[in-house]
Amino acid sequence: MRRFSKRVPLTLAVMALIVAACGGDGGGATTTAATDQGGSTTAPAGTDAPATTASPSEDAVTLSFLYDDNPVTIATAEALVAAFTATHPNVTFETETRPGGGEGDNLVKTRLATGEMTDVFWYNTGSLFQALNPTETIVPITDEPYIENIVDSFLPTVTAEGGVYGVPSQTAMGGGVLYNKTVYEDLGLSVPTTWEEFAANNDAILAAGITPVGQTYTDTWTSQLFVLADYYNIQTQDPDWAEKYTNNQAKYVDQPALAGFEHLQEGFEKGWYQENFGSTTFDDGLVLLANGEIAHYPMLTFALDAIAQNDAEAVQNIGFFGQPGNDAATHGTTIWMPAGIYIASTSEQQEVAKEFLAFVASLEGVDAMTAAVAPQGPYMIEGASLPEDTLPAVLDIQAYIDAGATAPALEFLSPIKGPNLEFLTVEVGSGLSTAADAAALYDEDVIAQAQQLGLPGW
Repeated sequence: MRRFSKRVPLTLAVMALIVAACGGDGGGATTTAATDQGGSTTAPAGTDAPATTASPSEDAVTLSFLYDDNPVTIATAEALVAAFTATHPNVTFETETRPGGGEGDNLVKTRLATGEMTDVFWYNTGSLFQALNPTETIVPITDEPYIENIVDSFLPTVTAEGGVYGVPSQTAMGGGVLYNKTVYEDLGLSVPTTWEEFAANNDAILAAGITPVGQTYTDTWTSQLFVLADYYNIQTQDPDWAEKYTNNQAKYVDQPALAGFEHLQEGFEKGWYQENFGSTTFDDGLVLLANGEIAHYPMLTFALDAIAQNDAEAVQNIGFFGQPGNDAATHGTTIWMPAGIYIASTSEQQEVAKEFLAFVASLEGVDAMTAAVAPQGPYMIEGASLPEDTLPAVLDIQAYIDAGATAPALEFLSPIKGPNLEFLTVEVGSGLSTAADAAALYDEDVIAQAQQLGLPGW
């Protein structure tokens, strides 16, 4: 078997996403860098967009656009602006970049609160979107016809009080199990659609002298996947579980949510994990998976890029499947959703801004994004296709979306996530705690956060 060696550290593997600038430097746009002090730097607009002619009746319009300073975000936003202005030459964009993380969050919230937000802006979906008080600060687009273009599972992540407020900006990530296809082929295994089938595969893999499941507890965050990726299975059994959980009416100590913790305990008790998993890093786990020394790695699919950067051939041998539940008929996967693009309620150019969002949520918008940045997952736009050279595991995720067998991760449906989950899952996976005990502790862990957020019922 071809050997894969670790060459890119985690920090570089996550940050060095594939970025390829398209045509020009962003079409009809000027770019500034937003800061809390209001300072900025200005760059000249690009001039390589295709020439078109505006209708005489179309007045000149300027849209301001704020997005984060991640290189992939910048390349995507610039591509969308260039493609849109190519067919709307009367529209000029004034674009700004902002920091990521907490600093960027505070800047967005401050601008919305003070009425100084740009016409359109790029921001998270899910619980962070809810924290923006969207019914007061963002323009609803519920009745716009292009909402029908958006994959249904994305919509709850940009919905507040029944209204839809944003469109997807990039591709989604799958959360489930990465697997080595050569191991499966050599042992004659099929992709499991139930947990019972997954366990049987692991027994066969272990009997063949291969580690069935990789765990990498030096990087404690990686221990959470059996719990977090199980949310699709929770929702199929109880479609209202996220709402109940947010209202303190559902707990992890009870089924169906307890199952994720139980899977971790089962893996330890059955010897599914490699030796020294407590001192194995995320990067090490990718090497083990690519080399076939472990058959499965519960993980988010952003990890594919790290494998590809080390060895473009090795990543072609990695597949993906959703974490199996109890019923093959409802098998699907949990999805980590992309950020959204929104219109500030203070915008004086809302109709043109809606036209821009319509373009983002169209197949033409998808084409513009694909030309700028190689997709790292499936698009959340109906009918969107992926390039022929798309990674096999990404195509695996796309198949779930095409089948309508996806659900957003819980963090996109509820603001509640306790700070100690990754440490509790390490304890269960290491045999230091039972699933039931850890789940009960996690239910206690989230109380302070829920009370701080002022959620009813807590």
